[in-house]
Amino acid sequence: MQRFRFQVKQSAKMMLLSGLVGLLLVLTAEARVGYSESDLCYDTEQCLHFDLICQTEDFEVRHIESLNWASTHEMEYSFDTAVKNGFKRIQKYINGANQNGTKMDIVTPVVVRVHHRNSGEIGVYIVHVLLPAEYQENPPTPTDENVYILKSPDMKVYVRGYDELLSAKSDNETAQSLASDLDSVGANYKKNFHLAAAYSSPLSITNRHSEVLFVALGEPVCN
Repeated sequence: MQRFRFQVKQSAKMMLLSGLVGLLLVLTAEARVGYSESDLCYDTEQCLHFDLICQTEDFEVRHIESLNWASTHEMEYSFDTAVKNGFKRIQKYINGANQNGTKMDIVTPVVVRVHHRNSGEIGVYIVHVLLPAEYQENPPTPTDENVYILKSPDMKVYVRGYDELLSAKSDNETAQSLASDLDSVGANYKKNFHLAAAYSSPLSITNRHSEVLFVALGEPVCN
């Protein structure tokens, strides 16, 4: 009888521990993405959370934890066409084109991985839409084979924002300007691509904000 009681107590402890681990996982997810009063989170209820490491006159350095995104590839000569087509495909997934028929809210920012290319080459773009906090641990499986769940790595990034809608022209000009400033201070970063982030809807008349992000290599330069 005593052995049975011991086993019951052990089982109860294991169940409690399991529940606490599950709760911690949920809290961790919500700490990385969720509701925010940030000035950048004005078009959606949830948005990306990040840690601001430092800020200079020319750029910010942020720490972004590993997260799950709904993603799709686009190969286009036009940046704007790639972003438009990729987002439409993921929007269908968010609106229920998944095995559970789950409808989710849009989370900002929408992020595009822009691979750098020579003039005249076709562009490779990966469009990412961040999953809401409640679906970070168990994302619904897409029914479109061209949409997949991608887990981004934990990373530090150099960021420059600008108060315009995301477009080929605004993104290219800002990326070149930021790269030049990073090179001038000896920053080490991945140079074969950058990330373009859109915080505002294309229909926004005010509160327009977009960003360019370069992934830092090693310890970021903060001076």
